[in-house]
Amino acid sequence: MSTQVMEQLKQLSRGTVEIFTQAELGQRLTEAAKSGRQMRIKLGLDPTSPDIHLGHTVVLRKMRQFQDLGHKAVLIIGDYTARIGDPTGQNSTRPMLTPEQIEQNARTYFEQAGKILDTDPAKLEVRHNSEWLADLRLADTIRLAATMTVARMLERDTFDIRYKKGDPIGVHEFLYPLMQGYDSVMIRSDVELGGTDQTFNNLVGRDLQRQDNQPPQIVITTPILVGLDGKEKMSKSKGNYVGVTDEPADMFGKIMSISDAMMENYYTLLTDLPLERVAELTDPNRTHPKEAKVLLGKTIVAQFHGPAAAAAAAAEFDKIFAQGQLPDDMPEIALPGEPINIKQLLLVCQLVQTGNEAKRLCAQGGVTLDGRKAADANAEMTPRDGMVVQVGKRRFARLRVK
Repeated sequence: MSTQVMEQLKQLSRGTVEIFTQAELGQRLTEAAKSGRQMRIKLGLDPTSPDIHLGHTVVLRKMRQFQDLGHKAVLIIGDYTARIGDPTGQNSTRPMLTPEQIEQNARTYFEQAGKILDTDPAKLEVRHNSEWLADLRLADTIRLAATMTVARMLERDTFDIRYKKGDPIGVHEFLYPLMQGYDSVMIRSDVELGGTDQTFNNLVGRDLQRQDNQPPQIVITTPILVGLDGKEKMSKSKGNYVGVTDEPADMFGKIMSISDAMMENYYTLLTDLPLERVAELTDPNRTHPKEAKVLLGKTIVAQFHGPAAAAAAAAEFDKIFAQGQLPDDMPEIALPGEPINIKQLLLVCQLVQTGNEAKRLCAQGGVTLDGRKAADANAEMTPRDGMVVQVGKRRFARLRVK
């Protein structure tokens, strides 16, 4: 194995959990280097929701590494498999999405993934798996199902747990790993990427490729990014996420809220800084934790909004939290000077998304009106011109009375 390939292996192994197998990856990289052939790097995305957060970018960044080494990313938009819903990590059957929901989510997914991937057609191929799955006849589906036993399917922990509890498992859910694996056959993938929750599905692709007399794809799994709470995986539904479309100040503020212990994981998975530098930054004896966290926040914001926006976000954060001042770019909300309950006020100011969120934040002491806590979301108040409404540490609005 050449020194060049060994360096590539080192780079591609960073931030991974398992590679099935590293020897095969080294061999495939060597063959590609000798022949000049682009390897085909597969990543499947089921557009079951419209937003991408930093947790999704861990695997997208790995795909970008392959692109930068000269290989082609093949992004599979699972518009057909999304109709089933990936059973991974689910303790109940997922609801099926409509074609309209899937198409809208897929469009948004691609726009957001383009913030990380090189979208040059020479480096990126985008496919929808409805291209081949929609044309399968019943006989084709039965032949595909015959390649997998029920016992093998029950090796998946989510299926096994539900089976032992007596919870229902739809037959269609057993088809999902087969359909995802069939995608690998149809695009002749060399490498498939995915989080650790996708290991079973991706290994099915290896099996199906062997049966089709194709070289089996190498499977690379990446860690599941822990959310801002430091406990559960990053998820929009859990409210512990950083969205790739978040405004710079909000993105920076969220990064500053993580614990010191989480910085090494975030630096490793979300930045390109050398691991030696990461070790220096996350050692409190060599770098003050606040200094390290500020650099982390600026590095991540710069990836999505540019260095100037990152510097401005850091300066604004320091102004608000270190100096206790109000932000300069506070949105102004025009309201009549008539009584309104606080829950409705927060909704009108777009500082919360739901009434329940408003109630929860008020009860937790996270809402202030001109610096005074508002504990009762149902209480009425009368807007005053210039009043500052604050939710949490990073959301502000200034009222302008008509």
